[in-house]
Amino acid sequence: MSLKSTLEEFKAFAIKGNVIDMAVGVIIGGAFGKIVSSLVGDIVMPLVGKLTGGTDFSQLFIPLDGNTYATLEDAKAATATLAYGAFVSEIINFFIIALAIFFVLKLLMNFKKQTPEAVVAPTTKNCPFCKTDISIEATRCPSCTSHLENQ
Repeated sequence: MSLKSTLEEFKAFAIKGNVIDMAVGVIIGGAFGKIVSSLVGDIVMPLVGKLTGGTDFSQLFIPLDGNTYATLEDAKAATATLAYGAFVSEIINFFIIALAIFFVLKLLMNFKKQTPEAVVAPTTKNCPFCKTDISIEATRCPSCTSHLENQ
């Protein structure tokens, strides 16, 4: 397999609509993730912190050496830490993204339901005598040879 044929195959693959659609979806998804992260970090978590007595979730941590540190950065510089506050923020991020995707998909499904489907004319009918599927234009059943002119 030559390099030229491999490049031709890759070009045919990359130009297909599904690959381009997927790439656009990934780019939009990344931007959406940044918006939701900002929503959680800048709006939701400060409100949750205010409701919990001024707690700053980004500064909730447990240093694994047993000592006490003023900030998460100090603790990380000195020892391994469990930054569970950041983990709580990420869990809230996940649930907000999942909720937003649910509502977007629900909205899309509602749009899909409102679009009337085209009525397709039947192309077959049942023979009233032998119950075989036959062409809608048939005047005689090919299975039982019954006349179907007035059926």
